[in-house]
Amino acid sequence: MTSSLRDVTDSADAGGLYRQSISGCLEGAIGAHGLSDAERAAWIKRVEPHLEDLRRDYDTRSLAVLRIAEETIDIEQAAAALKTLSQGASTIVFFGTGGSSLGGQTLAQLGGWNIPGGADDKQRTRPRTRFYDNLDGQTLANGLARLDLASTRFVVTSKSGGTAETLSQAISAIQAVKAAGLEAQIAKMFLGITEPAAPGKANGLRALFESFSIPVLEHHTEIGGRFSCLTNVGLMPAMARGLDASAIRAGAQTVIDAMRASTSAAAFAPAIGAATAIALSKERGIRTLVMMPYADRLGRMAAWFVQLWGESLGKGGEGTTPMAALGPLDQHSQLQLYMDGPREHYLTIFRVASAGVGPRIDADLAKRAGAEMLAGHTVGDVVAAQAQAVPEALAQAGRPVRTFDMSKLDEKTLGALLMHFMIETILAGRLLGLDPFDQPAVELAKVLTKKRLASGPSQ
Repeated sequence: MTSSLRDVTDSADAGGLYRQSISGCLEGAIGAHGLSDAERAAWIKRVEPHLEDLRRDYDTRSLAVLRIAEETIDIEQAAAALKTLSQGASTIVFFGTGGSSLGGQTLAQLGGWNIPGGADDKQRTRPRTRFYDNLDGQTLANGLARLDLASTRFVVTSKSGGTAETLSQAISAIQAVKAAGLEAQIAKMFLGITEPAAPGKANGLRALFESFSIPVLEHHTEIGGRFSCLTNVGLMPAMARGLDASAIRAGAQTVIDAMRASTSAAAFAPAIGAATAIALSKERGIRTLVMMPYADRLGRMAAWFVQLWGESLGKGGEGTTPMAALGPLDQHSQLQLYMDGPREHYLTIFRVASAGVGPRIDADLAKRAGAEMLAGHTVGDVVAAQAQAVPEALAQAGRPVRTFDMSKLDEKTLGALLMHFMIETILAGRLLGLDPFDQPAVELAKVLTKKRLASGPSQ
């Protein structure tokens, strides 16, 4: 066995934006708990026809998510709508849940959202960004009460227009605006993103907003919520943070280009990722996938992946449980389980080059603290050392681990990662014989919720 986590299983996207290595999932690195060369080859062979189907889906335009990176008109429309909405704004609130929010949060976080001190000087001149994705009566009431409503703007997203949580948020916000004496300004204070009107298909959000002459952008009809991060749904919050939407899509396009150019599944990073995840599940009993970035700006990407993987593959008795972690924080809360608990975890570690970044630790103060090993290092050096040590430790413990390495984290890199994981998830679903785009069990819960609410309000 070797402790090295780099060999021929390393693969990069065509633009060189990231490098994936599954070496830590193989027998050569972690012993009998890893995949043998024969098993790895067999599962790569199994994914081959599904990759060919994806290429055909691209050529025939039958899978819109594979073509979204080529579109431009919707970016122009979203940018124009955001510019109009932002006039006089101090805060932009995004209402939406699940896939209507997590992709936007992932991109906004690259622009410093939800990170203490994360906004640069240019971003501080923009309206503040707020997301309300979970529905909680007290939280929403308190939030609306504390907003300066006259300078607040609301973006409300629901693909179907019938999501109960999002409609509750939108109606509550309209009520608050009316109560503040701003009813005449409602059309300038709100923006909707939902599907276009269709005969015989109800769309509550569209009907509500049209009654107030609120402008509405069209949600892509062929791309569902958890796959919508590269549509106007995710790009609107990105642009609100000052990010370059075209660069995000350009990064995603590098993965599409790599898919089309690859001569085999073994040469395409998302195919390798899908084959590895399903092989570990079927051959080694892996039940849980842990996404653990060592960068604050990728924290919400891990949460986005949890929905993408869980909702796409958890059906018909199949699927593995995705979990989000954050390094190095969760070395102190979860790593013990992954290192020494049941052998059912598969970790993906994300590493952004951080050597030399951040404050440099004073040698005298480090000595006083009894931490001489920190002397002269930057904080980024410490994180880099941890992000290298943890995969090595996992490998020595015989725990499967995959790594992603990035020289920098920018719009293109994040766009590439988002497309990578959408394609990886689609291929994993097809390997399992599942439709990765539906969610039948979720729909039942929605039906039962509506049934309970129809019985009348609580007293």
